Amino acid sequence: MHNAVTEIAAAPSDAALRHFEAQFAYETDCWDTHEALQSPAPGFVLVDARSADMYARGHVPGAISLPHRKIIASRMAAYPPSTLFVAYCAGPHCNGAARAAVRLAKLGFAVKIMAGGITGWLDEGFALEKGGARE
Repeated sequence: MHNAVTEIAAAPSDAALRHFEAQFAYETDCWDTHEALQSPAPGFVLVDARSADMYARGHVPGAISLPHRKIIASRMAAYPPSTLFVAYCAGPHCNGAARAAVRLAKLGFAVKIMAGGITGWLDEGFALEKGGARE
């Protein structure tokens, strides 16, 4: 049957394997982030890249408020160069996490995006924390 799904052939399995494995170098999901945050030392800094107002209305517990426009060298100098950051924003309709990731990568930091953002977090049934910016 010919349709939009089958119109273009799927990649060979070895190419598909490389592609999908590579995604994990760039992103993680809400479930894995939640599980890691249960540890006292999760191995990363979780960054809420939305505005401080949005952060105050509800954010992932343990996240710091760091709007993507405020990711600058002088502010990030407080973190060791080996710090891994995981950025998120509102959800799949928002590119704030990608903007934060670009800025962090330009400053030489390792960075991943938490796929799904707040929307994905809530979809998994996880609670948000309310309150002012934790930087």
